[in-house]
Amino acid sequence: MRAALYSHDSVGLGHVRRNLALAGALATSDDGERVGGLVITSQPSATVAGTPGGWDWLVLPGIRPSSDGYAARDLDLEPPAVARLRGALVASALEEYRPELLIVDRHPFGASGELRDTIERLRRQPDAPRIVLGLRDVLDEPRRATAEWEDAGGAGRVADAVDEVWVYGDPAVHDPVASGEIPAELAEKVSFTGYLSLGRRSAWTPQRRDPFVLTMVGGGSDGASLAGTVATIAPPRGVRSLIVTGPQMPSEHVEHLRRIAVAGVDVVRQVPDALALVQRAEAVVCMAGYNSLAEVMSTRVPALVVPRHQRRQEQRIRAAALARHGVVAALDPEEADRGAIRRWLHGAVGRRVDRTGLRRDGLAVVPSLARGLVAGHPDGRRGLPLDAATTADNGTPSTGPTTREATAHVR
Repeated sequence: MRAALYSHDSVGLGHVRRNLALAGALATSDDGERVGGLVITSQPSATVAGTPGGWDWLVLPGIRPSSDGYAARDLDLEPPAVARLRGALVASALEEYRPELLIVDRHPFGASGELRDTIERLRRQPDAPRIVLGLRDVLDEPRRATAEWEDAGGAGRVADAVDEVWVYGDPAVHDPVASGEIPAELAEKVSFTGYLSLGRRSAWTPQRRDPFVLTMVGGGSDGASLAGTVATIAPPRGVRSLIVTGPQMPSEHVEHLRRIAVAGVDVVRQVPDALALVQRAEAVVCMAGYNSLAEVMSTRVPALVVPRHQRRQEQRIRAAALARHGVVAALDPEEADRGAIRRWLHGAVGRRVDRTGLRRDGLAVVPSLARGLVAGHPDGRRGLPLDAATTADNGTPSTGPTTREATAHVR
């Protein structure tokens, strides 16, 4: 099977890292069928992770959010021109590669509608690929989510353009259909896969063997405040503190962190794969991006989550929902001062958290969904077992007491 996975990637690395995890799951599923394809992104820094065998990158010209949508990140092009260029590159790649499955992450027609003409043309072709809209567990507050569906041309137009909608979450934790984030016109196409957590693989082995607590702030573009607070906190006795800033944190902010870091705190800009560090950490402090928390939830490592509140409410909603289930601790950014984080870190080292009650085996479910869809048997998708509650965690020892995390402080 040939597949293509698209993400628009204006800010952060979460979208493309999610697609990279999907590519790994499709490439290594145990049914014997070889699956290869294209991972389409506009974040060159993501390619440091490499791709599974049979997969390759298609890196588009970069974009960034602007007051009226998306603008070119580096090219001297007006927004309509960069959208046409990106759309033409994707269209050409799909025409030549001819995938049987196209998974579009988050934006049904791409950034600024750059895929709309291509997708609607594909839908008219007899040998068109099956098209899936892949959505994270939380979109945004319903009012804003509704406006985004309207900006895409309306839920009816999206429903005509896709065969299925896969939600990478557990509806018992947060149900975006019930909340109104996903409109009724799309509800019958929705399958919940479970979180894309268990089964993530890391080809990188960190050299450090000393115990450490880990702070990660996604791509880093808006993580300087949280990282700066942790940099001034002395780690618990016998443990070092490692801060990974992300490749998108401005260089001057990274240098500032290194200047203010107290003894026992190390600051690095980027690692090949954060999952390997999460698996070895004594505790994790992070923001509430989907990918960071999917990696955390593949382990038993305690996590303190400080959600971003700018631009959208997605991270706040996710942090609060997971905290209510006792699988992470959460603090509102205004409450996440040195004292609160220090107290949590000193209480977290030596503990392990039970997350087996969540559906976390989405990476095992997705290949079955893909096979059924491409083979023309989509009706079997709702009967797929999401049995993560009986599945062991990845890569973390079971030593130390197992607990539920504290009640959320996020409001």
